[in-house]
This record gives sequence, C-alpha cells and structure tokens, in this order.
Amino acid sequence: MSVTLKRSARARRFTLRVSRSTGKVSLSLPNYARDDEAIAFLQDRSGWVRAQLASCPPVLRPELGGAIPVHGIERPIVSTNGRQPRFDAGRVEIPFSRDPGPAVSALFKQMARDALVPLVQKYADMLHRPIGRITLRDTRSRWGSCSSRGDLMFSWRLVMAPPAVQDYVAAHEVAHLEEMNHSAAYWRVCASLCPSYETHRAWLRREGAALQAWQFDGTN
Repeated sequence: MSVTLKRSARARRFTLRVSRSTGKVSLSLPNYARDDEAIAFLQDRSGWVRAQLASCPPVLRPELGGAIPVHGIERPIVSTNGRQPRFDAGRVEIPFSRDPGPAVSALFKQMARDALVPLVQKYADMLHRPIGRITLRDTRSRWGSCSSRGDLMFSWRLVMAPPAVQDYVAAHEVAHLEEMNHSAAYWRVCASLCPSYETHRAWLRREGAALQAWQFDGTN
C-alpha cells in the first residue's frame, strides 16, 4: 500500500488516517521522528489499515450508459446532441465525450446551487439574518461551512443526496448565523429550522463516503 507521510512541527505523536472517500492512507508524525520509527509504526498497524481499506466504498466514475445518484435516486447517464449537459426527464444528459466526468460535475454544481440557494434564503429569513456569498466547492472534509461574515460554502456533491438531506445541510449552516459553534444553543436553533435533523445527519454519516467515492477528473 502507498502511505503519505506528513511531518509537522505541532505533531506530538504518530497519527494514522484512512480516507473512506479516497482510500488514501496518511501518517502524521513529529518533525523529529525517524523514518524507521514511522515504518515500524505502520507495520504494527498494517492489519488495521487493510481492514479500513477493505471497508471503503469502491471508486466510481460517471460513464455513458451507466447511472449516478441525483437527489437520492439512481439516474441514467445518456449521450445527447446538445452542447450543454442537463438533467431532463429523469436523465443526466451529456454531450458525447470519452470522459463525461467534467461535464457531469459542472451540471451537478449548477443543480446544487439551484437547490441550495432557495433553502438558504428560506432559513435565513426565518432567523431574520442576512447572508453573504454562497459558494459551491468539491470539499472532502465537510459538507458545508459558515464564516463569521455570513459567507456560506457547500459541497456540490450534495445534489446526489436526497432533498431532505440537502435541506438539513442548508439549515445546519444557516443556524451558524445565529450561533457560531456547536453548543446546545446551536442545536436548538438547528432543530427549530429542521426538526428531523438527526435523521438526515445520520444519513450523511452513513452514506456520505459513497457520495465522496465518485471521481470527477479535472474538477475542483
């Protein structure tokens, strides 16, 4: 297996991580640690690493004739004569290409914006809070974020999740406009916006890695 070593002046011990979305293995270690110590640490935990890798969802790529989840439902990917990708009649329609991944990701980014912006505005109005910029990115460590200036960021991969999950993530981030933390007070705000948030939060924890396992080459 391939392992990425990450030396850090702040690290005080060895920390081994396996990304369930990409299958990448990384080992963080102090600057002063020797290479042979890192190798011994890895060898001692090789069984755990292999077990984690075995439990990772398989890497998937969009293919013409295949299918991909859209709003929580598997939808066919088909080739069309049009110039722009679009979602129509329950199909992901892509101009013919040997690699449809970039076109699918561009479509998903716009679809995610179309779905999330109205939800954000609805919840911000409920709290009587102004919002800043809304950006869509391909993030791996979080589904959304909220800055102290009121700027919101979301992963466009949320378009693959059920609408109720998208709704929860929008409510989750807007709630931070009221409470910039994850205190009990924050969760009360979140619950006031999305009473069933625990169900949708659990779905993301359970199924999120499968959404992250999709690979869209040439995208950010």
